[in-house]
Amino acid sequence: MRAAVRALPAASGAPVPPAGARRARPSGGRELEAWVLSQATNVERHLDALRPFRWSEFGDPATGPSRAHLAAVNRMMATLRGPLSTATRVARESAQEAVARPEQAELARLLLAKSRAQRWVRTTERVWDFYLDLFNQRQGAFAPWLVACDRVALDCYQYAYLGIGHWRSIPTPPPFCYLRTGSGPATSRRGIPLRRLGNRLNPFPLIQLPYHRLVNPWTLGAVLHEVSHNLQNDLGLARAIPLQVAARLVEAGVPRAVTGTWVRWNRETFADLSALLLGGPAVAGSLFDVIGRTELETTVFSPRAVHPVPYLRAKISVELLRRMGFTQHADAYAALWRKLYPRAKLINAPPALLKTADKAIPVVVDAMCFTSFPSLGHRPLAKALRFEAKEQAMIEEAAERLADGVSPGVVPERFLIGAVRYALEEGMAPPKRLSGFFMEELGRRSR
Repeated sequence: MRAAVRALPAASGAPVPPAGARRARPSGGRELEAWVLSQATNVERHLDALRPFRWSEFGDPATGPSRAHLAAVNRMMATLRGPLSTATRVARESAQEAVARPEQAELARLLLAKSRAQRWVRTTERVWDFYLDLFNQRQGAFAPWLVACDRVALDCYQYAYLGIGHWRSIPTPPPFCYLRTGSGPATSRRGIPLRRLGNRLNPFPLIQLPYHRLVNPWTLGAVLHEVSHNLQNDLGLARAIPLQVAARLVEAGVPRAVTGTWVRWNRETFADLSALLLGGPAVAGSLFDVIGRTELETTVFSPRAVHPVPYLRAKISVELLRRMGFTQHADAYAALWRKLYPRAKLINAPPALLKTADKAIPVVVDAMCFTSFPSLGHRPLAKALRFEAKEQAMIEEAAERLADGVSPGVVPERFLIGAVRYALEEGMAPPKRLSGFFMEELGRRSR
């Protein structure tokens, strides 16, 4: 009788399901639940994948990023992973609520949580990818070349901080060099926001070098130039230098409009002069490699350019060489420049710029290099970064040893750029041999 009762239709006319039968889901219910849960799973896996970098994963530790570089990047990444972790947790909670109650409001909250989490994924991944590409360069064929430039940059910092007149906190990590084709040398300074990092602060100096500079190490005065941009900031000279240049030029009677141009040029001028003090006369030759172009390219003036007009840029380095006591080198480079550009002129420039250049250039050099600054321990830059005849003698001796394929000895790394250039200009050995010994020596020092 009971079985017959179970078979009777319900009052509504719908059949009564057998006892213990699973309630049928609405059409598409299983697919909706699976999709909803997978959205949370996706962002959770993104979070797990954007993990901190490990020291052991970038090849030979001798050429890979240092622990200090990795720690700095991982600290910055943690500021991104925190919000991403929160967004991921909200996405999981929203997914679970949408499964329990698959109504329009719950599904809309899930989609909003998913979108927010994915935005953080893209932001974090962009930064993570940037450093991944940077560090992966240390696993390939260019690793020895890049670590050689790291060593030069580190030596510049060490020398500068030993040369100042009082203790100053040592910045860390040191500069990190990387290869980028299709553009010239450049740097990203410590502590400034970078667009490619989502306008987050750059944790250490980055020095970008093109392939054509790496294969010609005698042109790597660029490393000293880019390091000097960072030193201007780290040594507390970023504001002091332009203020000193402006005051001294106005005092010398240079028109204010022209003074404003020299102030705008202060960072690139400082980098040229500091590089010369770090590396000696050979750095001027490396600069001439860059600025010695067609007459139009070398003499044209741009009202917004941050670099001095190349025609004047050469004269600035010649002036400092003379002040450093390298009169013969200064005369030789000045004669070379006159031979290349016999007619003194500037294209599109205010007439007063060239007219007052012979007065302004010595003032600018004196203001930057021979004026004492409190942040240097009340020393001038030329004393903190002292380069004299004995340093040049070290470079020339190292050049002979490089040409012979033997260790140049205890010469500072930054001097090897001058040594390899001197050896090339004197014809001591073929370029390929000199380049090989240069990279070999700096690579050996990193181990």
